[in-house]
Formats: sequence, C-alpha cells, structure tokens
Amino acid sequence: MSEKFARDVASGVFSRRDFIKSCAAVSAGIAFPGLSQAAQSADRQLSFHHLHTGEKLKLTYWEAGQYVPESLREINQLLRDFRTGEHHRIDPRLFDLLYGLQTKLGSKGSFEIISAYRSPKTNEMLRHSSSGVAKKSLHMQGQAIDIRLAGVDLKHLHQAALQAKVGGVGLYSRSNFIHVDTGRVRTWGS
Repeated sequence: MSEKFARDVASGVFSRRDFIKSCAAVSAGIAFPGLSQAAQSADRQLSFHHLHTGEKLKLTYWEAGQYVPESLREINQLLRDFRTGEHHRIDPRLFDLLYGLQTKLGSKGSFEIISAYRSPKTNEMLRHSSSGVAKKSLHMQGQAIDIRLAGVDLKHLHQAALQAKVGGVGLYSRSNFIHVDTGRVRTWGS
C-alpha cells in the first residue's frame, strides 16, 4: 500500500482511482454457497462491536450493486490497529464473507471484533508474547479478522465459515473466537 493511500485511509479520503482499483476485482462480491441469488444481490448491512475499544457500528456497506465508499471508510476506522491507532484498507471481500455468514446463520447479531488490522509492529509484539501469530499474518494486509457473532454458538459460526470455502478459517475454542480471512483456503485450530 502506498504512503499516500495509507494517509487517505487514515483521513477517510480515498482517491477515485484508488477506490476503483481496490474494488474492481470484487465489485460483484463473494458468491456465498447456499445463499439465494436474491440474498446475494440485496443491500448488505453489518453490525460490529469492537471488544477492545467498545465502539459499535451498524451500517449498509453494499447498496444498489456496489460498495458504499463512506461505509468502507467507517469500517476501516473501526477495524484499525487499536493498539497503535494505525489504519489500513480492509479487503471488502472480508465484509462479503461476514455478510454471507450472518445471512446463512439467520443472525441479526453484531460481529464482536477481537482483532482486525494489525500493524507490523503490533504483529511482531504479539508473535513474541503469544503462540500462533503468523510472521506474515494476513491481519497486516487487512485481509483477516478474529470474531464472534452475538447470539450464535461458536461451533455453528465455525462450521458456516468452513462451508463457505472462501479463505482461511481458524478455530480458537479456548479463547472463544474464530479467525477468517480472504487468503488461500486452509483450516487450523481446535
């Protein structure tokens, strides 16, 4: 990511070129297995509760067949590295994955955020103080999020994420969350 784009994300300003470039590959969103065409083409709303900052957000991020730039800026702000305050563009396909999980599970609950974007500094600190933190974590690319879904059993959320076959899915039963990302399909944890 360029320094200019990082400043634009931090300030909430996207250039038209950067925004189009970031969304071009995913303008149709993720086709989520098991969802009707109507559900996949409907406006998409998500609710978040960041457990470390206490911040809450409920918004429509996809409307009339496209991503809503202001909503993406608000989500990027919420999913910043809460330890350093650094922002990063979050992969919009991650939001499509969350929407698909919520829809498949029939939930209206908020996604409880344990971790989203991590700066390289934060990731390195976590690697030294905890096991299971990848050196090249997709959290540093804005492609990963650690979550729970309010009102949904963790095992059901995990199973739905596995069935989606969208990216990586990690189960952290002892810590009561799952990891999902938009990288290559793989699984781990217990």
